[in-house]
Amino acid sequence: MPRTSLTPTSLSGGDVADPAGTTIDSTLVANGVVINTADPSRTVLRVTNSAVAAKKVTVRAGGKDGPAVMRTQGDTEVSVAASGTRFLGPFSEARYLQHGGKLNIDFESGFTGTITALKLARSL
Repeated sequence: MPRTSLTPTSLSGGDVADPAGTTIDSTLVANGVVINTADPSRTVLRVTNSAVAAKKVTVRAGGKDGPAVMRTQGDTEVSVAASGTRFLGPFSEARYLQHGGKLNIDFESGFTGTITALKLARSL
């Protein structure tokens, strides 16, 4: 199955309401999410965990023969505490960028909660 597309909320100025985020359900756990045309160095993820135990979220390193020259450093796996929230990023294009300018994120089995992608303004 294809990954679920996640569209970042732009923080490019002005007043931005707190975005609700995308629900992490069994489909997202099975297939993962993708940020298409990502700008990893300006992307921050807010991940909440509503499960009764800590769960891991994984930001995937760039694929084989892709643009990420530092992909051999591997994925980044972060544990999110039960009923907790973690902010991840920004990320390095040299390590995480996939073919087609994508950023791939996966979740540990049983993960529930929300994920929100935020795109930082260049002027911050």
